[in-house]
Amino acid sequence: MYDYFKSFYDYRYLLQVMVRRDIKNKYRGSYLGILWSLLNPLLQMVVLTIIFSTLFERSIENFALYMISGRILFDFFSGTTTMSIRSLTTSSSLIKKVYFPKYIVPLSRVISNFIIFLISLIDLALVIVITGASLSWEMLFAPVYLIIFMLFTLGCSLILSTIAVFFRDIEHLYGIVTMVLMYFSAIFYPIDILPKNAEFLLLFNPIYQFILGFRGCVYYNVGISYFNLVVCLVWAVVSLFLGLFLFKRNQDKFILYI
Repeated sequence: MYDYFKSFYDYRYLLQVMVRRDIKNKYRGSYLGILWSLLNPLLQMVVLTIIFSTLFERSIENFALYMISGRILFDFFSGTTTMSIRSLTTSSSLIKKVYFPKYIVPLSRVISNFIIFLISLIDLALVIVITGASLSWEMLFAPVYLIIFMLFTLGCSLILSTIAVFFRDIEHLYGIVTMVLMYFSAIFYPIDILPKNAEFLLLFNPIYQFILGFRGCVYYNVGISYFNLVVCLVWAVVSLFLGLFLFKRNQDKFILYI
């Protein structure tokens, strides 16, 4: 860990440059540019609210807030990990020409997407105001889940980017994985509509655990559940250390395969 922190500090300027590049490339050629980070979640919320609110209007109060509070977290995870899968292979020319810690490549994807994700939280604030949702001091705990969620996503990104160097088909298989995760994360439906055995499976879905904790702060206004927080911390620590271990163990082989 000391080596990672030291190299992180030594190459902090390169990381800043790559983060700015990633943000610019994401919206290059777009007239609205980074405003899409606001419009996209908002438009998705409107469409999904129209479709699903009629189905669950009696079981979910303030469906718009319920849906967007889960959707923006899932979109951050899905978008970041999908970009990270291709991060090393698309940066092959730079990796072959210049020496730098290779973990900076997927790390820059995570940071740039997290910045865009923070901007999209404006949509969440707008929905809270427009729908007249109650404000409470419990909302102040929401950043705790966001930071832990970013670390979990970083760990997953390191794992996926490492595997993708040696097994390119994961780029195509991962789309199916994210689709399954989305439907098993209770983003737009209440958990009580599932059979009891399916509810049990959600306990092993880390994305659902993070969404549940975040909703506890911004939707249910109950603050932090310590059991849920511990579960999220365990997922984040396991993901991050496994990602660092796999990446460090295989990084010297990357140049032979990219």
